[in-house]
This record gives sequence, structure tokens and C-alpha cells, in this order.
Amino acid sequence: MQLLTIAFRTLFFYFAVLFVMRVMGKREMGNLSPFDLVVSIMIAELAALPIEHPEQPLLLGLLPLAVLLCAEVALSFASLKSERVRELINGTPSIIVAKGRLMEREMRRQRYTLHDLMVGLRSQGVFDLGEVEYAVLEPGGNLSVMPRAEKRPATPKDLGVAVTYQGLPLPLITDGHIHWRSVQEAGYGQEEFAKLLRQYNVSDSKAVLYAYLDGEKKFVVQLREKA
Repeated sequence: MQLLTIAFRTLFFYFAVLFVMRVMGKREMGNLSPFDLVVSIMIAELAALPIEHPEQPLLLGLLPLAVLLCAEVALSFASLKSERVRELINGTPSIIVAKGRLMEREMRRQRYTLHDLMVGLRSQGVFDLGEVEYAVLEPGGNLSVMPRAEKRPATPKDLGVAVTYQGLPLPLITDGHIHWRSVQEAGYGQEEFAKLLRQYNVSDSKAVLYAYLDGEKKFVVQLREKA
């Protein structure tokens, strides 16, 4: 009986934590602020306590989660309204390289070593510090790099080349499943889409691994490999 209770509580708090994290909003782990990180750790610890101690009522586990959720939502809302609150919670960017020169004082203040800087630059595809005009350490710990003007890749504007607009690709079929909402956004009805598939010798969407409209509204389809 106790094993069933533990299994039930595990599933219960699994979905409870998923709900809490979903309400907190979408954010990559690498971009978590210190406050978000602390809240995430506390949520994990608090959710584990009622599972480890089945004799405790579920409310003792849910109440702290609810309090943390309210605190997170309240502070997130406050950070939207107040720049000072936002800086207090999320921190501010730090300029590590300015006009090609290392900002030693700022690096010491952030405890950011030259090794950390070189690792961050390599992650951005920059292997020579001399190619960097500005480097900014973001509040989440990521490094944003602005190359020197002469080191930046040439753009069509630089070359005087006219380009056509390209929108976002629109997935229509993934793993055999048709996304009818996307199909409608693409301007196809059910019969029209079936006719389009037949033009590519596709009679069953289950045979399609991935199909989409690219940025130029061209239909691209990849079939599953035959077993």
C-alpha cells in the first residue's frame, strides 16, 4: 500500500511541478536569473519531501509550491513594471571587452577570468581576441560578441545585392501527423492538401517524416526510410 502511495505522490507532484514551471514561463536553463535558479532548486526539494515522507499530508507539499509560484509571478510582474526591480532580480549586462580592450576592473568585479572569456568567444565562433570590438557578459552568463567591422561577414546590403523576403518555415507534417492549423495557415483545404501530397507520390501522411513550407513558400517533403 505504501508503494502505491509513493507512486501516486510521485506522479502527482511530477504534474504539479510541471504546472508550476509552465506558469513561471519559458526560459532556457542557461538564461535563468539567480532568483529563478533558487526557486527551481527549492521547488525540486519541496516536491521531494512529501514523496520521501508519505505520512505527511499532500497539502504540506502543495502549500510551499503555491507560495513560491505566487512569489515568482509577483516578482516577474514587478520586474516588468520597474527597471530597478528588474535589475535587482536579473542583474545587468557587463562590458568585458570595449573597443578591442579588456575591461580588467569589470572582469575582476564579475570574477570573470581570461579563460572564461576565451571559452565564451570560442562558443561564438571567435578564436582571436583581436577580432572583437565589444563583448558583453549577459545576466544569464552568456557572452554576446560584436566583431570588428572589418571582421564581420559581408551582407547582401554591403554587396549591393537585392534579396527577396523570406518568412519562417511552416511545418505541415511531422512524424506522419498532419498539423491542420498550419495547413490552413498555408492556404490549403483538406482536398487541396491531399492533391499536393499526391503530386509528390504521397498517398498516406504516415509515410512522411517531415513536410513543410520553407521561407519562400516552397513545399518540401521527406519520406520515411523503408524498413
